[in-house]
Amino acid sequence: MKAIKETNFQFPGQTNFYKGKVRDVYTISNQFMAMVVTDRISAFDVVLPEAIPFKGQVLNQIAAKFLEATKDIVPNWVLAVPDEMVTIGRICEPFKVEMVIRGYLAGHAWREYSSGKRSICGVSLPDGLKENDKLPDPVITPTTKAAVGHDEDISREDILAQGIVSFEDYEQLEGYTRALYQRGTEIAASRGLILVDTKYEFGKVGDQIYLIDEIHTPDSSRYFYAEGYEERQESGTAQKQLSKEFVRKWLIENDFQGKDGQVVPDMTPEIIGSISDRYIELYEQITGDQFVKNEAQDVLSRIESNIHECLKSLS
Repeated sequence: MKAIKETNFQFPGQTNFYKGKVRDVYTISNQFMAMVVTDRISAFDVVLPEAIPFKGQVLNQIAAKFLEATKDIVPNWVLAVPDEMVTIGRICEPFKVEMVIRGYLAGHAWREYSSGKRSICGVSLPDGLKENDKLPDPVITPTTKAAVGHDEDISREDILAQGIVSFEDYEQLEGYTRALYQRGTEIAASRGLILVDTKYEFGKVGDQIYLIDEIHTPDSSRYFYAEGYEERQESGTAQKQLSKEFVRKWLIENDFQGKDGQVVPDMTPEIIGSISDRYIELYEQITGDQFVKNEAQDVLSRIESNIHECLKSLS
């Protein structure tokens, strides 16, 4: 299958188009959003030059499953999933923060901790922790949501002081974040996985808060295999994980962290294939379903047709 790097559709009533890092978003009649999850891949807030076959299908189908499984906690933006790579939903005014929650000291938090910091986003962490240790309690470490460039760590106190989110809304966001993480943790445990950390994005329509974007996918979350976790921690060996962190580590090993002057290493067919395989592995592990590759020859026509038919039914 040829990976889908971008789309360029024109739908009846289309009022806007936005190209994100990995998603192409079409606004219809200022009422609906059609989000195409492409096969683009980003790391360190940089879109890498090669797309990953089936990545968009994996992300969209995982997100659809978990949005459905958490709508009793908080309503979400989804109205329909008309294609393996597409979600159509209501337009919400997004909060300008991403709610990151961490149950373990991994990834960015570990890199900050290992550099000597003992406070991340205003949250204090104890001394003596090792990489991938379980934290005493899950901590929320928000980031600003940058339209361009890098998201930045920010504390709860600064979010409120700067008026980015009102106190009442932020209290709700924190409550939803903890409840969603608990649900995600329980689902992961039932599949032999640990949900290490994840992020949630929220928006608002009127007075109602909605969960938006994707959740519990390998782009927004980090998973460890539960079996052998304790033994690996005790022996100091790397955790067996399913997340995008392996892409970041590959880039770091090849001297790329998205900094000025750095060049993305060559993405060989072998590297691309291995990344695709890891995404499919996570899909099957976390959902318990076999991944069915939609290998249609003309994927763009399929996507365009499915969106068009769905929009007709919604209007």
